[in-house]
Amino acid sequence: MGSTLQSWDHYVDLLRPAGRLVERAWKPDDEHYRADLYRQAVMNVAWAYFLYFQSNSEHPEFMPLWNSVFLLQPNPDDVYYYAPLDARRTYRIAGTRGSVHMLNFLFGHDMIGMADPPAGATGYVDDKELQVQPDGTFELLFGTTRPEGYTGHWYQLDPRVDHVIVRMRSYDWGNEVDPRLWIESLDAPLQKRRMGIEEIHQRLERALTLPERFTRLWLDMQNDFKAEVGVNKFRLEDYNNLAGVPNQLYGWAMFEVAEDEALILETDLPEVRPYWNIQINDPYFNAVEYVYRQASTNGHYARIDADGKYRGVVSHVDPGVHNWLDTGGFAEGTIYLRWLQCSSAPVPALKRVKLADLRNHLPAETPVVSAEERRQLLRARRIGAQIRRRW
Repeated sequence: MGSTLQSWDHYVDLLRPAGRLVERAWKPDDEHYRADLYRQAVMNVAWAYFLYFQSNSEHPEFMPLWNSVFLLQPNPDDVYYYAPLDARRTYRIAGTRGSVHMLNFLFGHDMIGMADPPAGATGYVDDKELQVQPDGTFELLFGTTRPEGYTGHWYQLDPRVDHVIVRMRSYDWGNEVDPRLWIESLDAPLQKRRMGIEEIHQRLERALTLPERFTRLWLDMQNDFKAEVGVNKFRLEDYNNLAGVPNQLYGWAMFEVAEDEALILETDLPEVRPYWNIQINDPYFNAVEYVYRQASTNGHYARIDADGKYRGVVSHVDPGVHNWLDTGGFAEGTIYLRWLQCSSAPVPALKRVKLADLRNHLPAETPVVSAEERRQLLRARRIGAQIRRRW
């Protein structure tokens, strides 16, 4: 890449490879697949502006990372923030803890999507480690050298660190209080500098190549998985090296289901399960619309059967069961499951059945959810999602 400001056409041309990723999609000749990938590319351009232009390591801010708008791979229960760091500096994160189910800070370098290949995490601060005061406030200082005389909560940075990711995980949407957070460098100039020409050039090149880089990573990962495992079959993975949470295992399955079919997802549950969830992703690894659709669930909302198992139904239309997982109109995609700090990690099973025969494959005591009950469930979900801090 060049070292001085280029013509606008030069930067626009950097986007072209993102459009060619349809060749890696499961149905490269399907026009709807191509349209979806074009939309995804624009989504990631919008996301890239925050990552590359709004904040810097001297004057960091918590930027929107993944959420109900930037949908490439997020957990619907999580709202993620990102802030750039320079490990040579000393920083403070402070604010109020709130009552969300989980709050944590993941430190790393060569961020997923920003680096090719990404490197991942170097350290982690869990909310259980935070020194939360009786009024709900906390302070965390971090860097490579502890300030002289500081006796509060200190975290030693790996010298390679160049960012922090924040996860705010909600179990009961809209009924938990979001954290209020701020971040500052303790040794930065008072005022934020004007961005120079060379820096703008470099950031433009990184931002406008991100859509291809980030999408390709996930497409290749799921294509490799599908080739190895096949469809409608789960396998557990550990993705801590890709900004995943420590002590969290991920269950994958590439699903296929026709309009007149359903997939019954059945799993044992760990005896100790602080957090677990299931979500539906589309064929490009975006989380399926989850504000207006019941495309995910978690341990708070799921209905557990009398035998202690969870049974969910993946289908295109409402099957009249509480544990419906809405495909969002996609006949194929990914089912994603997380076991966080659980005493075991069961591997779910998927059973493909005709929708008309569904009740014959479920426990007899499985209650029927009426259309009005579904309307109320979806309304509560929609309101809960909007009340939460989303970006």
